[in-house]
Amino acid sequence: MIWSLSWKNMWRSPVRSGVIIGAISIGMFAGVFASTFMKGWMNQRLESGVETEVSYIQIHHPKFRDNFDLKMLIVNGRQVSNEILKIKGVDGTSPRIVLQSMASSAETGAGVKIIGVDPEREKTTSNLYRYIKEGNYFESIRRNPVVIGQKLADKLKVRLKSKIIITLQDSEGNITGGVFRVCGIFDTGNNMFEEANLFVRNTDLQKLAVIADGAVHEITVHISEPGELEAIKKQIVEKYPGLEVLSWKEITPELGYINEIGNMYTYIFVIIILLALGFGIVNTMLMVVLERIKELGMLMAIGMSKKRIFLMLMLETIFLTLTGGIIGIILGVALTVATASSGIDLSMYAVGLEDMGYASIIFPVLEPGMVLVISILVILTGIVASIYPARKALKYNPADAIRIDM
Repeated sequence: MIWSLSWKNMWRSPVRSGVIIGAISIGMFAGVFASTFMKGWMNQRLESGVETEVSYIQIHHPKFRDNFDLKMLIVNGRQVSNEILKIKGVDGTSPRIVLQSMASSAETGAGVKIIGVDPEREKTTSNLYRYIKEGNYFESIRRNPVVIGQKLADKLKVRLKSKIIITLQDSEGNITGGVFRVCGIFDTGNNMFEEANLFVRNTDLQKLAVIADGAVHEITVHISEPGELEAIKKQIVEKYPGLEVLSWKEITPELGYINEIGNMYTYIFVIIILLALGFGIVNTMLMVVLERIKELGMLMAIGMSKKRIFLMLMLETIFLTLTGGIIGIILGVALTVATASSGIDLSMYAVGLEDMGYASIIFPVLEPGMVLVISILVILTGIVASIYPARKALKYNPADAIRIDM
């Protein structure tokens, strides 16, 4: 009976209840959609960082990353790469030659990281080939092809089939250079990555830098299950104790913080919304109590216990909060589902976003766990917001409350 009475009491003032339900719905809608938007945005950056830029695990000579010394090689790198590929859970390895050097065109030059790859092996550890905007991935040009980013192409003022001069110091200490021709231009949406990296075939770079056959600077490792990252890394470390084995979390720690920071900001945002709504709920319920002092006094006078009155008022507040919360959550989930496949276009901010490495089209991601947490927070807000108004009602003496002329 208390439950049905509380529900009916909530609608005694439809306008007032409608306003507060509307406010709660808008707040919850904003909270849910903001959380899915942020999650999608952070997931895209994380996926791009791991799948396109660094892969899950990288292996180097222990001193290579100190200053990218050309001579700090994994002498039997190709053999090591093939052996690691046999580890359970590893679905791709790619041996690389990595040099810091200069790339120049007829117009200008720029310092870049030149990465020599085996195109087919590289496809198993990086999805860069999927981002080819113009041309192709090492297929159309036989002699010295090079794949560059859109940002670097704009900087060097080159296009497909343009010549690029790569100048470097070889393993014997001689300054040398080679002419490469652009066969593909990629666009990942990360201007920093596009401007700093240039890809060639490792056989071409090996000859130019006079590096022994089979020696490499870096081995990238792709795994099938991200949850097995630490276990697979441990196996590699145990098998090759003389090499530096790093996961993507160690190579680019900022990527590891993305989801944590995104979740933290989402919860803060939702809690702020609920705090603001909580004060509105308390104010509304205090008005309800003040308007019904005489009625509450009569209920106490005819024998209704203060405990039941307290419960009735609490249920009214919780029903009010839940109704608005459920509507808001449903609307937020509906908009997320509607935009999950097409994405949200932020092209007007593309330049600024891409300079920071973020995509300009965001695909929201719905996490049931996040929605559940928000739902629980809504319920808790209703319970906490109901306590003060309900306690206020219990302070009145039945005899005095009945005499009050409303």
